[in-house]
Amino acid sequence: MGFAYRNIIRPLLFSLDSEQVHDATIKTLGWTSRSTVGCDMLAEFFSAPQLPVHLWGLHFLNPLGLAAGMDKHAAAVPAWEALGFGFVELGGVTWHPQPGNPQPRMFRAIRDGALVNRMGFNNPGAKAIAEKLAWWRLRGRWPRHPVGINLGKSKTTPLEKAAEDYANSFRVLRTLADFFVVNVSSPNTPNLRQLQDKSALDDILTALQQEQSQGEARPILVKVAPDLAFETLDELLEVVGPRKVAGIVATNTTVTRPAASDPALQRVYAEAGGLSGCPLRQRSTEIIRHLHRQSRGALPIVGVGGIFSAMDAWEKITAGASLVQIYTALVYEGPSVANEIVRGLTQLLARRGLTNIRQAVGIDA
Repeated sequence: MGFAYRNIIRPLLFSLDSEQVHDATIKTLGWTSRSTVGCDMLAEFFSAPQLPVHLWGLHFLNPLGLAAGMDKHAAAVPAWEALGFGFVELGGVTWHPQPGNPQPRMFRAIRDGALVNRMGFNNPGAKAIAEKLAWWRLRGRWPRHPVGINLGKSKTTPLEKAAEDYANSFRVLRTLADFFVVNVSSPNTPNLRQLQDKSALDDILTALQQEQSQGEARPILVKVAPDLAFETLDELLEVVGPRKVAGIVATNTTVTRPAASDPALQRVYAEAGGLSGCPLRQRSTEIIRHLHRQSRGALPIVGVGGIFSAMDAWEKITAGASLVQIYTALVYEGPSVANEIVRGLTQLLARRGLTNIRQAVGIDA
């Protein structure tokens, strides 16, 4: 299926606007998600083998998850398991509904296997997402794997009220998802990355901690930018212990651009927004390795950035990631990519004489 997608289907899709293809894909998967038969048919072609990971008291079917940004409306929650993913991160979700930035806002750098986007947290708001998640549960369509939610700040909320904004979203969603990711690293909301400052992040995490005290706790992770210096990352790690952060998602998209002599690439890279895909692979791995070393392996890391193959995922895991995620690879490699990566990871484990992913975490760090 991967060969057919890359050589027949992808050229047709890539002749169309990137966001239009994305929206049509999510709509189709949403329709399929409503049917047990539809998901069973997807699973027949694309489901991945079991490669379980146990983390934060949760059972992940395999270590490969779908990164935030793909399913911002919780439109296709049941379908991701059928496509072979071991977990999913929905969103980003903000307290206030917002349309995001003006279109066009997603661009393909095809030769480099990359995307540039400036979506801007387009989503229907936390209350609407809560209603959708409850709808899936009520109809018995909830997946077996963990479902996480990526929380962002509303564009209209000033930075000084960011903690309240995140806490409001968390309050209405807390009982409906398995884990949460605090996104303070998207480059597409003005000044959002200032919230990676140690003091500002501490305020947000304190507000979420207070909400946690009202009921059953959920793992809370923080998503960091690949553009941070190691010294800044070390400062963020100082917040982790006191605020009971469960882990780090490394990394978000980057505002830097690779060198390009091709005019088509130059045009794409001139667009404002965050870059994802192959050019991000090395930097995200460097950050994972640094965080793993600095935390002495005690802080779980979710690795994301430039993973297109089992070897790419293995690189992240052996550098220190307990779990990994993809987004851009799904666009370029098609619906069989999760199956291919998980099968490849199973083979790589066997070659090293290992029996589970936990044994591989950080072994090359």
